Amino acid sequence: MGRVSDERLAALGGTLDRLTAEIRRRAPHARVFLVDYLTILPPDDRDTGALPADVAAWGRDVAARLAAETRAAAARAGFDHIAASEASREHHAWAPSPWTRQFHYSLRGGAPYHPNLPGMQAVADLLTARALIN
Repeated sequence: MGRVSDERLAALGGTLDRLTAEIRRRAPHARVFLVDYLTILPPDDRDTGALPADVAAWGRDVAARLAAETRAAAARAGFDHIAASEASREHHAWAPSPWTRQFHYSLRGGAPYHPNLPGMQAVADLLTARALIN
Protein backbone atom coordinates (compact mmCIF):
# COMPACT_ATOMS: atom_id res chain seq x y z
CA MET A 1 0.00 0.00 0.00
CA GLY A 2 2.79 2.46 0.77
CA ARG A 3 5.60 1.84 -1.73
CA VAL A 4 3.71 2.72 -4.91
CA SER A 5 2.04 5.75 -3.36
CA ASP A 6 5.40 6.90 -1.93
CA GLU A 7 6.97 6.66 -5.40
CA ARG A 8 4.11 8.56 -7.00
CA LEU A 9 4.12 11.24 -4.32
CA ALA A 10 7.89 11.60 -4.66
CA ALA A 11 7.40 12.30 -8.38
CA LEU A 12 4.42 14.62 -7.89
CA GLY A 13 6.43 17.83 -7.48
CA GLY A 14 8.12 17.33 -10.84
CA THR A 15 4.84 16.41 -12.48
CA LEU A 16 3.14 19.51 -11.13
CA ASP A 17 6.10 21.67 -12.20
CA ARG A 18 5.83 20.35 -15.77
CA LEU A 19 2.08 20.95 -15.71
CA THR A 20 2.34 24.50 -14.38
CA ALA A 21 5.11 25.34 -16.87
CA GLU A 22 2.93 24.13 -19.74
CA ILE A 23 -0.04 26.12 -18.45
CA ARG A 24 2.14 29.23 -18.24
CA ARG A 25 3.51 28.58 -21.76
CA ARG A 26 0.02 28.26 -23.22
CA ALA A 27 -1.55 31.09 -21.22
CA PRO A 28 1.25 33.43 -20.16
CA HIS A 29 -1.07 36.12 -18.79
CA ALA A 30 -3.68 33.90 -17.14
CA ARG A 31 -4.35 33.98 -13.43
CA VAL A 32 -4.14 30.33 -12.41
CA PHE A 33 -5.46 28.70 -9.25
CA LEU A 34 -4.24 25.36 -7.95
CA VAL A 35 -6.88 23.87 -5.66
CA ASP A 36 -6.02 21.02 -3.35
CA TYR A 37 -8.51 18.30 -2.46
CA LEU A 38 -11.32 18.50 0.05
CA THR A 39 -10.76 16.67 3.33
CA ILE A 40 -12.25 13.18 3.25
CA LEU A 41 -11.07 11.60 6.49
CA PRO A 42 -11.54 12.91 10.01
CA PRO A 43 -8.37 14.54 11.34
CA ASP A 44 -8.28 12.20 14.35
CA ASP A 45 -8.59 8.47 14.98
CA ARG A 46 -12.38 8.38 15.19
CA ASP A 47 -14.22 5.35 13.87
CA THR A 48 -14.50 5.36 10.09
CA GLY A 49 -16.78 2.36 9.85
CA ALA A 50 -15.62 -0.27 7.38
CA LEU A 51 -12.41 1.64 6.64
CA PRO A 52 -9.68 0.09 8.82
CA ALA A 53 -7.80 2.46 11.12
CA ASP A 54 -4.44 1.80 9.44
CA VAL A 55 -5.88 2.59 6.02
CA ALA A 56 -7.46 5.78 7.39
CA ALA A 57 -4.10 6.82 8.88
CA TRP A 58 -2.41 6.15 5.52
CA GLY A 59 -5.11 8.19 3.78
CA ARG A 60 -4.57 11.15 6.12
CA ASP A 61 -0.83 11.01 5.42
CA VAL A 62 -1.37 10.91 1.65
CA ALA A 63 -3.84 13.81 1.86
CA ALA A 64 -1.36 15.92 3.83
CA ARG A 65 1.39 15.18 1.33
CA LEU A 66 -0.86 16.03 -1.63
CA ALA A 67 -1.87 19.31 -0.01
CA ALA A 68 1.77 20.22 0.69
CA GLU A 69 2.86 19.37 -2.87
CA THR A 70 0.01 21.39 -4.35
CA ARG A 71 0.83 24.42 -2.18
CA ALA A 72 4.54 24.18 -3.03
CA ALA A 73 3.88 23.82 -6.77
CA ALA A 74 1.63 26.88 -6.75
CA ALA A 75 4.32 28.89 -4.96
CA ARG A 76 7.06 27.77 -7.36
CA ALA A 77 4.92 28.69 -10.37
CA GLY A 78 3.63 31.95 -8.96
CA PHE A 79 0.05 30.65 -9.10
CA ASP A 80 -2.69 31.24 -6.56
CA HIS A 81 -3.36 28.38 -4.15
CA ILE A 82 -6.74 27.45 -2.72
CA ALA A 83 -6.47 25.27 0.40
CA ALA A 84 -9.76 23.40 0.10
CA SER A 85 -8.26 20.80 2.45
CA GLU A 86 -8.00 23.38 5.24
CA ALA A 87 -11.40 24.93 4.57
CA SER A 88 -13.05 21.51 4.69
CA ARG A 89 -11.25 20.09 7.75
CA GLU A 90 -14.46 20.14 9.81
CA HIS A 91 -16.55 18.93 6.84
CA HIS A 92 -14.91 15.51 6.31
CA ALA A 93 -17.08 12.58 5.24
CA TRP A 94 -17.99 11.65 8.85
CA ALA A 95 -18.82 15.22 9.94
CA PRO A 96 -22.38 16.41 10.66
CA SER A 97 -22.30 18.51 7.45
CA PRO A 98 -19.88 16.69 5.15
CA TRP A 99 -18.44 18.06 1.91
CA THR A 100 -17.31 14.59 0.80
CA ARG A 101 -18.92 11.16 0.79
CA GLN A 102 -18.17 8.12 2.91
CA PHE A 103 -17.65 4.76 1.26
CA HIS A 104 -20.71 3.12 -0.24
CA TYR A 105 -21.20 0.44 -2.86
CA SER A 106 -23.55 2.37 -5.12
CA LEU A 107 -22.73 5.29 -7.36
CA ARG A 108 -26.18 6.70 -6.68
CA GLY A 109 -25.65 10.14 -5.26
CA GLY A 110 -22.02 10.25 -6.35
CA ALA A 111 -18.80 8.30 -6.04
CA PRO A 112 -17.52 7.32 -2.59
CA TYR A 113 -14.73 9.42 -1.08
CA HIS A 114 -15.49 12.24 -3.55
CA PRO A 115 -16.97 15.70 -3.09
CA ASN A 116 -20.70 16.12 -2.74
CA LEU A 117 -22.73 19.13 -3.90
CA PRO A 118 -22.13 21.23 -0.74
CA GLY A 119 -18.41 20.50 -1.06
CA MET A 120 -18.25 21.63 -4.66
CA GLN A 121 -20.29 24.72 -3.84
CA ALA A 122 -17.82 25.52 -1.05
CA VAL A 123 -14.87 25.18 -3.46
CA ALA A 124 -16.64 27.45 -5.95
CA ASP A 125 -17.14 30.00 -3.15
CA LEU A 126 -13.46 29.78 -2.19
CA LEU A 127 -12.44 30.37 -5.81
CA THR A 128 -14.87 33.23 -6.26
CA ALA A 129 -13.71 34.95 -3.08
CA ARG A 130 -10.05 34.63 -4.06
CA ALA A 131 -10.68 35.71 -7.66
CA LEU A 132 -12.32 38.89 -6.43
CA ILE A 133 -9.16 39.80 -4.51
CA ASN A 134 -6.74 41.86 -6.64
